[in-house]
Amino acid sequence: MKLLGSTTSPFVRRLRVYLTEKEYEFVNLDIFAEQDRALLTINNPTKKIPALIDGELCIYDSRVIYRYLANKFSQDALSWQQENLLTLIDSVNDALVSMLLLKRSKVDTQQDALFFNLQRERTESVLTALDKAVADGQFNNWHYPAICLWCLLDWVDFRELAEWRSYDQLVQFFEQNSTRAILAKTDPRV
Repeated sequence: MKLLGSTTSPFVRRLRVYLTEKEYEFVNLDIFAEQDRALLTINNPTKKIPALIDGELCIYDSRVIYRYLANKFSQDALSWQQENLLTLIDSVNDALVSMLLLKRSKVDTQQDALFFNLQRERTESVLTALDKAVADGQFNNWHYPAICLWCLLDWVDFRELAEWRSYDQLVQFFEQNSTRAILAKTDPRV
C-alpha cells in the first residue's frame, strides 16, 4: 500500500497516525510542484490529498480511505455518533483549508464578507460542539475520531488559523494526548 500526501496536511497526518503499526509506504508530495501534482492527478483526479493505492485500487478522501482500511483490517465500523464527530472535524478542516488557500492567494480573509463570515461562524460553532463532546467523554479513547481531532487542533496551531485554546476541554484533550510518539514523528513542523 502507498499513501500519497504531504507532511503538512491534517487529512494525511490522521491516516499516518492511524497506520502507525501497519505496513505501508508514505509518498510525500509537494502538491504545488509540477511533477508531484502530475503524479497526484494520475491517482486522484480531484487533485486533493490523500490518496491510497492498494494494488490496482486507488481510494480518494481521508474518510473513505479510513473506511476502506478499517474494513481491510477487520475493524469495527464507526458508530453513527463517531461519524457525526468526523463530520464536525472535517467541516472545520475544510473551512480552514479554504481560508489558508485564500490567504496564500493574497485574499484578505478578515474582510466582512459572506464566505469568510460563514467559515468563522462554522469554526466557532463546531469548536464549541467538539469541546462539549470531549466533556461528554466521546474522545476518551484513542480511536480514529480522536486522532482526527488531535490532528485538526495541532494543524490549526501550526497554520495559525483560529483560536481554539479558549475551549478548556479541547486544551485538556490535546495536552493529554500530545506525548504520543507517533504525533512527534508526524509533526509537520519538522
